[in-house]
Amino acid sequence: MAAFIEMASAVFIVIGGAFLFVGSVGLAKLPDTMRRLHGPTKATTLGIGSLLIASMLYFLVRHQAVGIHEILITLFLFLTAPVSAHMIAKAHIFRSQELQRTLPLDAGGSGWATLARQVNSPKASAPSAHPVCASNPPRSQSD
Repeated sequence: MAAFIEMASAVFIVIGGAFLFVGSVGLAKLPDTMRRLHGPTKATTLGIGSLLIASMLYFLVRHQAVGIHEILITLFLFLTAPVSAHMIAKAHIFRSQELQRTLPLDAGGSGWATLARQVNSPKASAPSAHPVCASNPPRSQSD
């Protein structure tokens, strides 16, 4: 039985290494930011998950203990990878005015909430150095 678990762990390590390699190559070689997000958020997450499964199998057989560290790492990874990818994508949209012009309207036709200006906020009346806000100066009360 131990040989089977070692073989399964080896398979998970190889699969994890392959996913990590593909994710790293994607991060380095894809042409723009939005495409580069898929490398670390999809493939690398699967690769690390596979390595953690291999580690859990190893410690289960060798030490008859469930690895709580691996479970916590997996939980942390699956919670933080999508959030960080979302924040990087939002930052990319904010920085590129050309991309903002090509975005379609949302289902309600009112525009993207990410790019909408807060009409009643005190910051909406102050000029901003941010490129999105600078291209859309605040309206005066007479407008």
